[in-house]
Formats: sequence, structure tokens, C-alpha cells
Amino acid sequence: MSDLFSSAGLDDGAPHPLADRLRPRNLEDVVGQAHLLGPGGPLRRMVETGRLSSLILWGPPGTGKTTIARLLANDAGLDFEQISAIFTGVADLRKVFDRAKSRRMAGKGTLLFVDEIHRFNKAQQDGFLPHVESGLITLIGATTENPSFELNAALLSRAQVFTLNRLDDEALETLLQRAEAAEARALPLTEDARAALRLMADGDGRFVLNLAEDLFTEPEDAAPIEAQGLAAVVQRRAPLYDKGAESHYNLASALQKSIRGSDVDAALYWAARMLVGGEDPRFVLRRLIVVASEDVGNADPQALPLAIAAKEAYEFLGQPEGEIAIGQLVAYLASAPKSNRSHVAFKQAKAAAHETGSLAPPPHAMNAPTKLMKKLGYSDGYVYDHDTDEGFAGLDYFPPGMGRREFYKPSRFGFDKEIAKRLEYWTRLRREKQDQK
Repeated sequence: MSDLFSSAGLDDGAPHPLADRLRPRNLEDVVGQAHLLGPGGPLRRMVETGRLSSLILWGPPGTGKTTIARLLANDAGLDFEQISAIFTGVADLRKVFDRAKSRRMAGKGTLLFVDEIHRFNKAQQDGFLPHVESGLITLIGATTENPSFELNAALLSRAQVFTLNRLDDEALETLLQRAEAAEARALPLTEDARAALRLMADGDGRFVLNLAEDLFTEPEDAAPIEAQGLAAVVQRRAPLYDKGAESHYNLASALQKSIRGSDVDAALYWAARMLVGGEDPRFVLRRLIVVASEDVGNADPQALPLAIAAKEAYEFLGQPEGEIAIGQLVAYLASAPKSNRSHVAFKQAKAAAHETGSLAPPPHAMNAPTKLMKKLGYSDGYVYDHDTDEGFAGLDYFPPGMGRREFYKPSRFGFDKEIAKRLEYWTRLRREKQDQK
């Protein structure tokens, strides 16, 4: 990998980081991505058939995107050109394409690897299209963001998207064993500390090797480090979570769906993940207030007041005590009976409102504060419900000619059952009074 160091102004004699020294030399050495590179995997088939197309590699940091691109170029016999969207401008791209044209004239192809490709704007992304279509370059873009949101449709239509997985525990252990072989010594860790080290890496292979390199600076005759003391030796990082990126919405979705599915422990976990990752607690509380109304609804009418109270408690207490109220609310919502019937009913009512337009209320539903309005029939036929024996006059309040619609159908869970009984009573009584007319 001397080209990496020469491009940085370093020669082969310069010290190489452990992660670079252990960079795979062939696709078989890549760990954790067997679904792409194993027998029958799509990237494996491309290599075997010699038909490498433009690709987008989407995955978390440290999962091998750059390495895979470099190895694919080597196997396809293409010159490898690497740029980063963070540091590359229009003039730099022009030079890249000029070099690719020179190679083509010499009978060589170019694989252009674009790291953080999602950071290019629409015009810059569009600039790749003619060169991809003409075959001047084979483009491999790497991104940690969802391509559906961050890349142009035109570019996506010309490149296949492949998802790389976070490295699992087995893959991270394989990397640690390779590190030990390269250093000809074992990591100075107990088994529990070794497991904790893999957990700290959070699926990032480059990060686990950097942690291992730090540990190899410990004296060889030192006692093995315990799990409790590991954090004092290496800097622990928070789990990958970008408040402005897709993980923000993925974790919020997982939180709401866990509550909806009455999985209390999972709901607490996802709420904790969001807060540990630096999410604004107010965002979490707003989502929980939505859940209280949308998913719990009238199955437990106390859910919404409690959600609002938790928000007020957080504002009053601040950090860290305010998070206690968030945890209480999550546990309450997840364990509460669920009903979305009022939410569904209101959506249906809104659809009917769009469908029926500007229909006027029936005359008895309108006020008549002036003589003219009384003369026009406003309030005609109205019966004051409190004046009846049942406290219910049984009038129909839908627009004339529209006909009655049934939007709200309470569930059989929680307090919804009581509401259903009430509605059945009013429906029966309304029908009886209509029959008496």
C-alpha cells in the first residue's frame, strides 16, 4: 500500500499504522462482508465474470469500503484513483477525468473511488454521469448515509447500491487475532476486557485495530488489563449516532415501534441509545407525546397528560434528573393498552372533509344571534340536550344530504372498551328518537 504513503509525502520506510499494515491484500481476506464477497455474492460474481460496473458502497465507518474498492480495481486490472468529496473541487475533478482520458488512450481503464460521495452537491454528482455512461471511469462511491436520501436519482440509476454490514463480534475477533500475529504477541487483556474492547469498537474494524495498537504499547510483562480498567487505557467512544443523519430517524422509529409493540425493555433501550448518542431530550419527548396520542390514545387517556407532565418535569429539572421522567414515560407508554382508533378516525374524517368540500351544517347546528339569521332558519329545530330526560336530544349534526359516517370505532382494549359502550348507548338512543319522529 505504498501509494497511500507516497500520496501523503511519506516513503515506504515511514511507520505504518497497524490498520494499514493489516489491510487485506485480496477479497478473501475482507471480514464481515460475506453476503457481498462470499461464494455467490454479487461482488464476487462481478469479479469472476470480469464485469465490474459502477457501484455505491453504503455502510458504517470501518467496514472496508475503501479496501474493497481498491481490491476490485486490482482484480479488474483498472488503475485506482481515489478522491474525497470533502477536499475535491471542480478543478480537481477535471484533472481526474483528464488523467482517465490519458489512460484510456494508453489502453488502460480507471476505477475512480469517491469517498463521502454524498457530500457532493447535485451539480457535482451530475458531473460524473457523462463519464460513467461513456465508460471513461468505473465509479465506486462510498457513503455512510442512505443513498436514497443523499444521492441523485440519475446517479443511482447508473450505479448498483450494495450495503456493507457493521462488523460483528466474530469479525472483530478475527481482526484482533491478525493484529496479534502481526505484532507477535498477545494483547494484554483478560477475556472479559477483550470482549469489552470489541464492544467499544461498535462494529468499526479500523477503530478496533487502532485500539489494539494503543494496547500494544503496554509493557509485555505487565499484568493483563481487566475490563474495569480498560477505559483508563483507551478512549471509549459513544455509539455511532448522527442527530442530523439517517440514524436519527431510524432510532426514533425503533423507539416508537417498540412502544407500539409493548416491548418495554426494548423501548427503554432505544430511548437510552438516543440520549447517550447526544440526541436532544426535547426531540425524544416530542416523539413520546405523539406516541401517547397516536398509539396509546383513548385506551389509556392518562397517557397524554403524563407525557406532557414528563415534558414539563424535564424542563423544570434539567439534566440529568430530567431523564428520570423520560424513562418513566417510556415504561408507562410501552406497558399501556394501545388503541390508534381515534387517530385513524380523525384521518378518515379529514379525508371526508376534503371529499365533501364546503357543505353547510344543518340549520339546527348554527347559531342565530340576529333577526335575519333567525328568519333564514338558523337554529331551527335545535333541542337543548340538557333539557331532555336523557340529557341527549338525538339530533343529527352531519351536513344535510351527506348522510351519517362512522369514523370512530373504539377497540376492545383498555378504556376504549368503556368508550365503545357509551357510543353504543348514544347510537341506540339516537335511533330510537329518530324513529319517534
